[in-house]
Amino acid sequence: MKVTIVGAGNMGRGIGTRAVAGGHQVEILARDPSHAQKLAEELGNSATALEAGAPFGGEVVVFAVYYPGIKDAARQYADQLVGKVVVDITNPVDTQTWDGLATPPGTSSAEELQGLVPEGTPVVKAFNTTFAPTLVAGEVDGQPLDVLIAGGTTTPPSGRSPS
Repeated sequence: MKVTIVGAGNMGRGIGTRAVAGGHQVEILARDPSHAQKLAEELGNSATALEAGAPFGGEVVVFAVYYPGIKDAARQYADQLVGKVVVDITNPVDTQTWDGLATPPGTSSAEELQGLVPEGTPVVKAFNTTFAPTLVAGEVDGQPLDVLIAGGTTTPPSGRSPS
């Protein structure tokens, strides 16, 4: 399987490391193409860097970016998300006060993302409870990682049914 990771920071590195370790091909896309290239080289032969704006081919697209930047990324790449599974890794913390969420009450970043991707595009939440260095290591105290994944069939705020 091919995984496209949008973001070449710590979480992009961690998720990319696990994907390559699992035998998958990885495409890295970042605002700064030199960051994508550096991470692709670090991940090895199973990883490639994409130029900004280049079409991507991953069946799974991981947005390894901060909230609310994930919404901008979803808008930017919406035309390339048809037929793919989109992964939201964000923890939408209110960076003004650090004591609450930035999303409106009764919703989540994944629900907001569902309203921005093309109709029928599944959105799942994953990796937001696992630290980047732990993902790179692949274990904690000799124990393999568990990564929580959440998906649903509830109607997103836009009123569309997510398939």
